[in-house]
Amino acid sequence: MTAFQSTLGEEEGIAEELAENQRAISIAEFFEKNKHMLGFDSGARGLVTAVKEAVDNALDAAEESGILPDIYVEIEESGDYYKLIVEDNGPGLTKDSLPKVFGKLLYGSRFHKREQSRGQQGIGISAAVLYSQLTSGKPAKITSRTQGSNEAQYFELIIDTDENEPEISVDRTTTWDRPHGTRIELEMEGNMRARQQLHDYIKHTAVVNPHARLELREPQAHFKFERATDQLPEETEEIRPHPHGVELGTVIKMLSATDSHSVSGFLQEEFTRVGKKTAESVIDEFRDRHYGREMAWTPPGPHESADVAAAVTEATVNKGATATEAFATAIADAVADSDRVAHNELVAIVDSSADAVEDEHGTTFGDTVRENAAEAAWAELAGLVGDDEDEDPADETDADPDDHSRLVTDLYELADGATSTRKDDEVVHAFAVRLAGKFEDSEDTRHRFTHKTLVEFVDRAAELTEEYDDVAFGDTARENVVDAIWSVMVTVPDDPPRVRDLSGDRDATSDLVDGMRATDIMAPPTRCLSPISDDLIEAGLKKEFEADFYAAATRDAEVSGGDPFIVEAGIAYGGDLEAEGSANVMRFANRVPLVYQRGACATTDVVKSIGWRNYGLDQPGGSGVPNGPVVIMIHVASTNVPFTSESKDAVANVPEIEDEIELAIREAARELKSYLNKRRSMQKRRKKQNVLGKILPEMATKVAEVTGRAEPDIDDAIARIMNNVLVERRLEENGDGQTVEVVVENHSSTNESLAVTDIVSAEPSNLSDGATVVEMDGEWFVKWDADVSSGDEAVLTYEVSTDAAFDIDVDGVEAEKLTVTDTETNQ
Repeated sequence: MTAFQSTLGEEEGIAEELAENQRAISIAEFFEKNKHMLGFDSGARGLVTAVKEAVDNALDAAEESGILPDIYVEIEESGDYYKLIVEDNGPGLTKDSLPKVFGKLLYGSRFHKREQSRGQQGIGISAAVLYSQLTSGKPAKITSRTQGSNEAQYFELIIDTDENEPEISVDRTTTWDRPHGTRIELEMEGNMRARQQLHDYIKHTAVVNPHARLELREPQAHFKFERATDQLPEETEEIRPHPHGVELGTVIKMLSATDSHSVSGFLQEEFTRVGKKTAESVIDEFRDRHYGREMAWTPPGPHESADVAAAVTEATVNKGATATEAFATAIADAVADSDRVAHNELVAIVDSSADAVEDEHGTTFGDTVRENAAEAAWAELAGLVGDDEDEDPADETDADPDDHSRLVTDLYELADGATSTRKDDEVVHAFAVRLAGKFEDSEDTRHRFTHKTLVEFVDRAAELTEEYDDVAFGDTARENVVDAIWSVMVTVPDDPPRVRDLSGDRDATSDLVDGMRATDIMAPPTRCLSPISDDLIEAGLKKEFEADFYAAATRDAEVSGGDPFIVEAGIAYGGDLEAEGSANVMRFANRVPLVYQRGACATTDVVKSIGWRNYGLDQPGGSGVPNGPVVIMIHVASTNVPFTSESKDAVANVPEIEDEIELAIREAARELKSYLNKRRSMQKRRKKQNVLGKILPEMATKVAEVTGRAEPDIDDAIARIMNNVLVERRLEENGDGQTVEVVVENHSSTNESLAVTDIVSAEPSNLSDGATVVEMDGEWFVKWDADVSSGDEAVLTYEVSTDAAFDIDVDGVEAEKLTVTDTETNQ
C-alpha cells in the first residue's frame, strides 16, 4: 500500500474534493493540446498536412457533385508566418453549413456512410483551422459560392475549443470570379523544410487522380499538373455492413436497434449480400453452435438383435393390432431405408408414419403415443444391447467389446476411417468402446452435442486409450475423428431465438457472429468503392514518370472488419527513373497520398517482405525495398481504411489487407518479370546479331577469295540464322517507272502481325489489296498490315516513278527480331 493510500479515509471529503476537479473536455480542446496526433507536430509537417486536408476536401466535394476538379494551391511568406490559400471549383457550401465544416471538429457527412471517401471523421480541415489559430492567432478566411448564386459568402472564424464550436468574427457577402467553389486562406507558423514532401504529395495526387487539374505555387517553385482524362471516378453508393468481420459488440448494438423480429429478417435487412438462402445457411451454422448437432446412427442390419418394429409395437397401446402393426412397420421400414438417422429425423419419421396410418385405418395417434413410439425406436436404434448389470456405468476405463455394441460398431468404422492405418484394430476398437460410453452416459438422450462437447468426448476417450492401452493417440488423429463424426451429425431444426431475446444474450449473439463468419457469403458489392482501375493507374504513371515499362493490377473486393476494400498496385520501370538507390514506393489510401510514416505502414512492410530478386530487381540482402529505376505504387480503397493514427499517414497491419497488398504487387511484378526476361533475351540476341553482322561479311569475302567466285549475297543470311522476320524491298524497272515489292518473310517459330509503312517521295499507284496510301507534306505513306504465319511470306506491291526515294518503318516486331534490307533488281 502506498503512503497516499494509507491516508485515505483519515480526511473527510477527499473523494468529493477529487470529484469537483474532474470535468469533461471537448474534442477541440483535446486536440488543441495533442495536435501532433493529427499530423501538426512541426512547422514543416504542419504546412504539408494543412495542404493535404484542404486538397482532399476539395477533391471529395467536386467528385461528389460530378465536377472535374480544378484545384489551386498557393503558399507565400507573410511576415513571420506562411499564408496558405487553397481554391477549388466544387459545389460550394451553404451559409449555415460552412462555419461548422471549418470550425467544428468531428462535424461531417461521411462518418456514418459505408462508402469510400477521402475524408471521414470530419477532423481534417477544421484541425488545419485549429493549428492556424494556435500558431498565428489569426482567423481562417473562407469564401464560398454555391452554383447559381449571384454572390459568394465570406467568413472569418476561429474555433472555440471549450465548446468545439465556430466563433465567427466576420460574416458578409462578397464578389468572386469563380462561378462556384470554395477558397480558404490560413496563416500559420511553418517552414518549407518539407518542400519535397509537399511536392511529392501534389505529384502523387495527380498520379492517382488523373481526372484532376492541380496547380501549386510556392516561393521557389510552380507546378501545373493537367488532367489526363475527363473520366470521373465511378460514383459510389452506401452499402450495409458485410457479415464477415463484423465485431460482436457491433452486432449486439445492431440487434438492439433493428426493426426486424426474426433472425432471418435481421440478417437480410441489416447486412449486404444476405438473401433468404444465405440467411438460412447462417442460421444453420448458428444452430450448430448454439444447439449443437444430433448424432445420426446407422439403422440396425437384418442380422442384428435390435428390432425397431417390436420396440414400437410394445410402446403403442390401445390402438388395435392392425393399426399398431402398420404403424410399427412403417417406422421400421423408413428407418431401414435411411443411411443414418438422428433423433429429430426419427421424430419426423414417426409423425409421417402416424399421419399415414391415421388416413388409412382411421385410428388417431396422439402426441403421447407418438412420443412413446419415438422414444422406444430411439432406444432400440441408439441404446445399449446386452447390458451387464454388474458393470459400473461410471467406469470410463471399461473397454469390453460386448458393451454398447451397436454404437461401438458405428464409431469404430468412423474412427478407423479417420485414423492412420498403423493403428491396431484392437486399439481403435477400445477407443470406440470408450467413446460410445461417453455418448451413452450423456444426460442428453438425443445425443445432441456442440462441437466443443464432441471434442471433449474424443479427447477423453483418446486419453484413456493412451493410458490403459499404452499407445499414442495424437492431436491429428483426434482432430480427424472429430471431423469424421461431426460430418455425420445432423443440424437440428430448432427455431433460433427471436431478435428481442437474442439481443440480451451475449453468448447466443457470439454464436450468431461465429455462424456468419463460417458461412460462405459472396464478396461485398464494389459499388461503395471507387478503385482507380488498371488503365487509369497506368495513365497516371505515364503522365508523371517517363519509363520504359508500366503494369497495374486491381484485386477483387475483400472484407476486413465488415468493411469491403480493394487493393491496387502499379509498377513503372526504366526510362528516366532514377537508377541509383531504392525504389520509389508510393502509398495511397482512398486516392490520398501517404507521405509520412513510411516505415510504420503495412504497405511498406509488404514491399520489404517480397523477394524482388525473383522478379528481376536488385535486393541487397534478399529483403527490404528493392533497388533500381522502379516506382512501386499501392492503393488501398475502403469504406473505412484502418489507419494507425488520426493523422492518417500509415495503413495498419491488418492481415487481410496485407495479404491483398502482396497479391496485387506480385500480380503487377509478374508482368515486370516477363518484361525484364524478354529484355535480357533481346539484349543477348542483339549482341549475337552484332557479332554475326561483323563476321558474315568477312566470311563472304574470304569465301570469294578462296573459290575465285563472286562474293555471295548475304543480305538475308542474318535473318535466316537468327530466325528473324525479314522485310525486304525489291525494285524492278518497268518502262517509265518501277515496281516496288515489299516482301515479308517470317523465319521465326511464331505467327507475326506487322504494320508496315513505306514512306515514298512520289505518288504511288496500283497498290495491292489491303494497302492504303495517305499524302502528308509532299510524302506518301503506303500503309499495310501483314499477318504472316511461321515459315510463310507476304508481298506488298505498288508502282512509282524511278526517281522516288523510300524509307520503311515496321511496327509489331521487336527490333532484335527484325531484319530490314533494300535490294534493287533491274531488268
